[in-house]
Amino acid sequence: MDPELLEPITARRAELDELEEQLAKQSAEVRAERDELTVAERLLDRVSEQLADERASAAPRPGQVGGQAVMLIPHRAQGVEEATLPPDCQRTLAAVRQGAGPVVARQVGEVLAVAVSVRARLEPLRGKLVRLADHGRLRKLPDGRFTTRL
Repeated sequence: MDPELLEPITARRAELDELEEQLAKQSAEVRAERDELTVAERLLDRVSEQLADERASAAPRPGQVGGQAVMLIPHRAQGVEEATLPPDCQRTLAAVRQGAGPVVARQVGEVLAVAVSVRARLEPLRGKLVRLADHGRLRKLPDGRFTTRL
């Protein structure tokens, strides 16, 4: 065979061999990245399930005190919405927010239409305010007044 005719064929074969190596390398990189994405998807699924479980556990659920069902107040934490609180606690927080500055239990009772002149009606409200403060939903000042947390 004539070397002049064989030279372009040999050069083209070398180019194609080099291109084949590059494509094989890129194909391996693509497979590796797909494997990483599969692992990331599995991890995301697990984390999503855990978050859903945590959110479900943060939802208000009744507990037992003295044989009676009572709603538990979840501690204030990032991602735990006020909407997870029982409705009466939500109304109490709204009443505290309506006050011009720190409020006492009597002022909250007036907003909630509780008979504030009857001590037996006011004390449970005061207890609820203290529980909300203990769980980080309100702030109790040293003088016994309550304010919202910022």
